[in-house]
Amino acid sequence: MTTFATDTATVFSRELRPVLRDPFSVIFSMLQPLLFLALFAPLLPDTGDGSALQWFVPGIVVMSCLFGTSATGANLLFEIQTGSHERMLVSPLSRPALIVGRALKEIVPMFAQAVIIVLVTIPFGFELHVGGALVALVILALFCVGLGSLSYTLALAARNKEWTFWAVQQTLLFPLLLLAGILLPIDNAPEWLRVASHLNPLTYVVDAERALFNGELVSATVGYGLLAAAVVGVLGLWIGTKVMRRASA
Repeated sequence: MTTFATDTATVFSRELRPVLRDPFSVIFSMLQPLLFLALFAPLLPDTGDGSALQWFVPGIVVMSCLFGTSATGANLLFEIQTGSHERMLVSPLSRPALIVGRALKEIVPMFAQAVIIVLVTIPFGFELHVGGALVALVILALFCVGLGSLSYTLALAARNKEWTFWAVQQTLLFPLLLLAGILLPIDNAPEWLRVASHLNPLTYVVDAERALFNGELVSATVGYGLLAAAVVGVLGLWIGTKVMRRASA
């Protein structure tokens, strides 16, 4: 267990260093969510109490996490193509630590992106509830770890076929985003669309983020969101670890 923790910390540090050296990469992955924020926010109904932003901003925070974390497997794909990943496989580092350390790294960019989005929107009327926001980030961190692991797993499966990685990522990304009601509420959507939304774990995470960012710390909505994020986190790590164990140098 001590060796696994040490190996995980080593991989985490290795993966985090490029982000710290080039923080612009964090900003770049936020461009599309910020664009949605700039273009959609003026179209939201003005209620005079900032409630439209209270509904919309948590969804944009989740979108930023979704865009950045789902694409992070491209980094591993590059390492596979250049031979760097094969050198890691023959190192003394444990195979599970290779995926867990990478997945945990996704928490740092997510926190940075969330802070930037919230700071940008506060002058426009967004009300920050610090306690709820901190719990919301913990739930989102669980989701990011699982999603990051699944992205790395997809990269391991695609290997030298980069187009396969991006085809699957883009095919799944936008249906998940739209069915979660990030941009538009789906309360009045057709029945089949509401059923599909209830089958989407991201829906429960988004609902929990909105409740928490509005200061609602204890509720069934928050509980369902925590459960959904935990399931994605555990499932993603389990699948990623299993695939990494079988990876060949």
